[in-house]
Amino acid sequence: MRRVIGFDCDGDALVGTLDAGAGTTGLLIVSGGNEIRSGAYGGQAAMAGTFATMDVPVFRYDRRGIGDSEGVNTGFEGSAEDIAAALAAFRNAAPQLTRIVAFGNCDAASALALYHGGLDIDALILANPWVIEASAASDAPTQPSAAAIRSRYWARIKNPRSLIDLLSGKIDLKKLAGGLASASRRDEVSGLAKRIADALTHTTLPVHLLIARRDTTAMAFMGTWHDEAFKPVRERANIGIEICDTASHSFADAAARAWFMERVGAVLVS
Repeated sequence: MRRVIGFDCDGDALVGTLDAGAGTTGLLIVSGGNEIRSGAYGGQAAMAGTFATMDVPVFRYDRRGIGDSEGVNTGFEGSAEDIAAALAAFRNAAPQLTRIVAFGNCDAASALALYHGGLDIDALILANPWVIEASAASDAPTQPSAAAIRSRYWARIKNPRSLIDLLSGKIDLKKLAGGLASASRRDEVSGLAKRIADALTHTTLPVHLLIARRDTTAMAFMGTWHDEAFKPVRERANIGIEICDTASHSFADAAARAWFMERVGAVLVS
């Protein structure tokens, strides 16, 4: 059964959706970006419905200033209170719960990594965490990471058509040189990434990182993951990482979706 639930967050009325189940392990879904609680193309709603048929209660919500919820949208950096309020609403709506797994994709994964401390959460599933620092200029475009540029050029190099285009003059050599220069640079580890690394280094919860190999956000994260700043995180026995060979940020293609649902399901029953 799916029902809409209203709850309070620091004086603002928020709206969530509970897909009910009789199980004692529940899934809290935190939406990324400015997405409403149904997720991209209804993906999170479908995910909730699927797990509810397995008797897993699932709670989704719109944070302040998004979708049906009141308040001011302060982005994922200002969502700590929203997560805490949603968690309390979930436990109130499904009092049989003894264990809650929290899931987030993109900046929702980053928010969970940063703000889960002190919350009554038992495990984290973090997909494609966002580690790119916001530009000081709001209208400045976000530049692709060097890792993403290298991946794009490697894909082009492997394509025989690229050699033909190069020999025929269809490829601008000046742009090619500039691209190769960008690809060769070393990405600086952002302040956001360092904060996430610090939070994960000190968590005692099981953390499951799910990565879409060819997604640009995931590429930026993986560039950070292999940096010295994340070495303490890589060495933690409670943190694991799995990689799916897809370019879909939300694991939307059929093969990636099956891979993703299997991994999330495994965490829920573990």
